[in-house]
Amino acid sequence: MAVQMPFAGLVFMNRLVRMSTPGQRHLSNRIILVELHKCLREIKTFSTGSVKWNKDEEDSSDPAPPSTTPTSRQALLSRRRRPLSPLERISGLLPQDALSPEVTQLREQNQQDTEQDPDIQVSVTNCAPEESGHGTHPENEDSETLDAQLKGTLHEEKRLMSSTLPGERLLVFGELLVAEYRKKGRVEFRKMFKLQAGERLHSSWGTILHDDMAGQPAGRFLKTSRGVPILTRRASLQDYVLYMKRGPAITYPKDAATMLMMMDVAEGDCVLESGSGSGAMSLFLSRAVGSKGRVLSVDVREDHLKRAAQNYSHWRTSWNLRRGEEWPDNVQFHNADLFTASPLLAGWGFHAVALDLINPHLALPTVTQHLHPGAVCAVYIPNITQVIELLEGLRCLAYPLLCERIIEVPIRDWKVAPALRKDGSNCVSKAPIQDEDQKEETPDETDTEMTPGKHPAFGNIPYIARPHPEQLSHTAFLVKLRKCVQ
Repeated sequence: MAVQMPFAGLVFMNRLVRMSTPGQRHLSNRIILVELHKCLREIKTFSTGSVKWNKDEEDSSDPAPPSTTPTSRQALLSRRRRPLSPLERISGLLPQDALSPEVTQLREQNQQDTEQDPDIQVSVTNCAPEESGHGTHPENEDSETLDAQLKGTLHEEKRLMSSTLPGERLLVFGELLVAEYRKKGRVEFRKMFKLQAGERLHSSWGTILHDDMAGQPAGRFLKTSRGVPILTRRASLQDYVLYMKRGPAITYPKDAATMLMMMDVAEGDCVLESGSGSGAMSLFLSRAVGSKGRVLSVDVREDHLKRAAQNYSHWRTSWNLRRGEEWPDNVQFHNADLFTASPLLAGWGFHAVALDLINPHLALPTVTQHLHPGAVCAVYIPNITQVIELLEGLRCLAYPLLCERIIEVPIRDWKVAPALRKDGSNCVSKAPIQDEDQKEETPDETDTEMTPGKHPAFGNIPYIARPHPEQLSHTAFLVKLRKCVQ
């Protein structure tokens, strides 16, 4: 029975291995290996226990003392009775690539020891059960060691597989990354770059090989050649717009987000953009309209239009590598003057219009004809004098446009951090000074000074909060015009 149970277990494991899918075979073999090994160890203990009980009966019937030197018959019997180790049982069933290097090395060592000293192994196996009924077999120790190694290998594989979340992709060559270094809460270094094989990231704090970044998860700290930790992460659309190569000035993300809310751009909309610039607003509009929408971007300068098209193409390439799916190719760039672009706009109807021109009031007659009733035209104007000219043009020419809002989008960064002493340690809040009567009623409290190595309690550290010294000042005025039907 002790022989049939391991054989049935091995056949069952062989069937499970064959049923495993190719992608999961490597991990499932390891799990089956650990679980089956436990069962085989229990079966082996039961088998050796029955052999011990038979030997005890023979010893009680024979008054002669047992011999320490085994005879040839005893050696042969011990060879037959010695239970096979789990490694010997399953090594012939699992494929070679399913075994870890540690298990393969241990199997080779056991084979070498068996070939070199077969007699010693037989004598030790034969004598160990007779010394004590509760003795520990060397094979059990090897079995426990192998079990620990298998569990460690399996745990390491699960840890590596769980290092990335579902849907997350590791960094690959060709992606756009951002490297930044902060010191005392302040950004000392920030750079956007393209991950390329054989290149280096250079900074005043040392260099990092691009090959060391590839294959790593995003948002990880890597040490430079000088030992300084630098955070490497994927570039967001906001990062790309701020650090991409520019021709003219860009529409800053804070203004672009407000314009999208003004125009109420949704997926599937058709939007007109005049003044492609460096392509910042084109990218934001492309994301807003999605794969079902379209964006028509017009610019009078060919060099600006070329730069916008290149930036748009570079972002699409990086996105494809990052997500494994294509960015919508929904932007059409045209080199034309919007003031005389009526033939270009023939047959178009727009849900929204975004203008970034020097004289936007001159383009309103062409734009208004192709704007849906009730739709919004958002105008990006840097100077207040241009705003006045736009409103004057609306008054004189009587366009069917209603000026709803003229706003400026300010953003104020704040610095909020724990208060520190000159030595770099945290300051600790101190209780107010009490009167003599209050001191008698209130029990004594320990000093609020923080001892080294002790973490202060919640609410004991004061904070400083003030506007950040580096602020993004005025960028543009945003004018919201809505088409009205007379």
